[in-house]
Amino acid sequence: MTTQDHEHAGQGMVDEVESPAVGSEYERERVPERALKGPSSFWGMYAGEHTAGTEFMIGPLFVKWGADAFSLIVGLLIGNLLAVLTWRYLTAPIACSERLTLYYKMEKIAGRGLVTVYNLANGLLFCFLAGSMITVSATAVGPFFPEGTIAMPTFSSTMPTGPAWIAACIVIGAAMTFVALKGYDVVALVGHYSAPWMFLIFLACAIVTLGKLGTTDVWALLTPPPGTERSISFVGIVLFAWFCNAAMHIGMADLSVLRFAKSPSAGWASAAGMFLGHYVAWICAALLLIYWVKEKGVNPQEGKDPGTMVNDAVGWAGLVCIIIAGWTTANPTIYRAGLAFQGVLPGLSRTGATLLAGAVCIAAGIFPAFAMRLLDFVGVYGTILAPVGGLIVVDHFLADVVGIDRDPAAKSGASVNMAVLIAWLVPVLIGLSMTAVSPVNPWGFEVPPWYLPLPCTMACGILYILLSKFASGRAAAAA
Repeated sequence: MTTQDHEHAGQGMVDEVESPAVGSEYERERVPERALKGPSSFWGMYAGEHTAGTEFMIGPLFVKWGADAFSLIVGLLIGNLLAVLTWRYLTAPIACSERLTLYYKMEKIAGRGLVTVYNLANGLLFCFLAGSMITVSATAVGPFFPEGTIAMPTFSSTMPTGPAWIAACIVIGAAMTFVALKGYDVVALVGHYSAPWMFLIFLACAIVTLGKLGTTDVWALLTPPPGTERSISFVGIVLFAWFCNAAMHIGMADLSVLRFAKSPSAGWASAAGMFLGHYVAWICAALLLIYWVKEKGVNPQEGKDPGTMVNDAVGWAGLVCIIIAGWTTANPTIYRAGLAFQGVLPGLSRTGATLLAGAVCIAAGIFPAFAMRLLDFVGVYGTILAPVGGLIVVDHFLADVVGIDRDPAAKSGASVNMAVLIAWLVPVLIGLSMTAVSPVNPWGFEVPPWYLPLPCTMACGILYILLSKFASGRAAAAA
């Protein structure tokens, strides 16, 4: 891969005049001291990226699944705190020590050929994630037209609801792709200025909803009616909040951002996204559906589209917020997906790769299934991508202790490190086969996919150690 293949979200955090060569963002070298940034450079980025349109989906999905008040108020608090601590004490220290992008670090461990496979998986999953944001943003278009013009999806929707829905998704997805084409500086700028306003809209929705319900007893409102079937436990809520961004923290995707931090304390900036964009926003969004269930007789198992609920609460400002909130996360996601595809197809320009990513995202957004099963999807996303973090943790902290090489592919020149390939695929395939998304489940039980990122990551690290020791032993015997 060329140096351009390893660009990531860290771009834009360094001015080109500081780069050692034209167009370089230190993709294949350590970030130099002069390019490092203080913690304030990261707070706005995390707040903007994690205050997304999909928050309007996650809160109501908790209501659908019968989550109780204790799970939502205490469980989400614990889970998001664990996510912040993971960024601060695992991801950020490795990033500040290595000062390399995830892609280049993985290339040194796994080999260029295997990183190409990782890029493909990464790019496709990024596209599906951005597609769910297009879906949510498209629900905000409906209220601008006469009722019935655009049929809105429900929790049970998997297919497009009609031509008008498809057109709305295409227009919104094209606009998001256009912003992503402008590069990460513009993407980051949109998120930086939108985040505070979006958070206030979430709060406004909750305050107006409490007023309509005539109570401020949030605990009572979040308590499901007697007889409600619980489909998610307290532990499930904690693990979902912790691992919905597993690919970013234990999966080490944010090495590419935090490598520019002066110190690991920049990892605390993730709190802006976890507690404002996740904890508060999810509870505010849950209250919206609770109002529609209590006052308008909506079936919680079917739900109500975010656009209609927010429009009822705060009007056009809320609709604009849904669209912008989708943009602030979909824009960098499309950008990153384009870079991942560029790693798979090095001859493709960044513009071509971003257009390809945008097209896949739009196609995914047209189908509401990704958004309506968002909790399952982010669990699968983390289960596939997070385990590579186990490889990096082993390489960084344990390689010398257990007697295996650090950066083995860089030393051997191997294109594919078979120990990495086996250690990554075996836990992932076993884990996914236990979930409801698997077409074949030989285990006789199902595990929610957001339970799996941590055990799969740990299993990947352990397998990598064992396979590397075995390979080094055979090499020594052959010599």
